[in-house]
Amino acid sequence: MLVGVLVTFLVIILVLYLINMLPLDGRAKQISRVIVIILGVISLLKYLAVF
Repeated sequence: MLVGVLVTFLVIILVLYLINMLPLDGRAKQISRVIVIILGVISLLKYLAVF
């Protein structure tokens, strides 16, 4: 379980880093960051058996 949580957390960090590297305008980056964070939190909650 702990390994799954750590892998999910690292994937979220990696995706957020890659979004920052994309040549998008500020609004699109903000929207994509929010989507990734929401999906990441939902995924982490599934690993912790909340859902």
